[in-house]
Amino acid sequence: MAQVAVIVNATAGQGYRGDWARALREKFASVDLDADVTLAGSGAELTGVAREAIEDGIETVVAGGGDGTMNAVASALVGTRARMGVLPLGTLNHFAKDLNIPLALDDAITTIAHGRDKAVDVGEVNGRIFLNNSSLGLYPDIVRDRINQQRRLGRGKWLAFCWASLSALRRYPFLSLRLNVHGSEHARRTPFVFIGNNAYTMKGLNIGERTRLDCGQLSLYVAQRPTRFGLVRLAGHALLGRLHEARDFDAVMAEDLTIHTRRKLVRVATDGEVSLMAPPLNYRSRPGALTVIVP
Repeated sequence: MAQVAVIVNATAGQGYRGDWARALREKFASVDLDADVTLAGSGAELTGVAREAIEDGIETVVAGGGDGTMNAVASALVGTRARMGVLPLGTLNHFAKDLNIPLALDDAITTIAHGRDKAVDVGEVNGRIFLNNSSLGLYPDIVRDRINQQRRLGRGKWLAFCWASLSALRRYPFLSLRLNVHGSEHARRTPFVFIGNNAYTMKGLNIGERTRLDCGQLSLYVAQRPTRFGLVRLAGHALLGRLHEARDFDAVMAEDLTIHTRRKLVRVATDGEVSLMAPPLNYRSRPGALTVIVP
């Protein structure tokens, strides 16, 4: 049987324990794959185990969890000959959905055993990769506050997210930025900046989906000085498929871009994980840098 390394975020979903790992190994064995299953407790462990697997010559490394888990494992695989299998065990599973990978566990395992390899792009900012998107402004603040509430107050993820969102909208901070895109510089004062790995659908009920992950492009979306009501109006334009009519919204495709700000450090979200980075923020697309097993 072919060997695969399966690295599962032990805290994803409802949490996973040793008996679940044994059952998972049996599921892989049923499709003729010898799975070495690791239940990892942190992002650093996810990445570290993936690197060890590559050093040991394992050609297929499977990530089990949500989008943050996919990011952690992919960061070790990008630019190598190893390919990544996906077990969508998270809450939203955007990366899996955009690649049409089945969400049911047994079907996802079958895909890993019998699927095809597909080279997909990744985005990168100051050396850190993202599979889905990166953002500045409101969203990183919301994520930071949500995590603090979960740790200090014991709130569930979605309740904490709602309270954090309300708190961020009350503060409603703005960022003063200079964007370098296509050789031109643009000054913006905005509550948020969104950078996607390839183009995102921004209309109707498909907001946040991507039809291609292999075009070698980043999508940049910036709101220009909107009020709180202006953000609601932007959402309405998107739902009606008329976002192109919004006067206070920029949407640009580019292979790379740079964001300058006078702040010494800025919070940057990459696939839902927040870190502090020193400007300038240098974004680029890395075409075909990750091989993923898809149906």
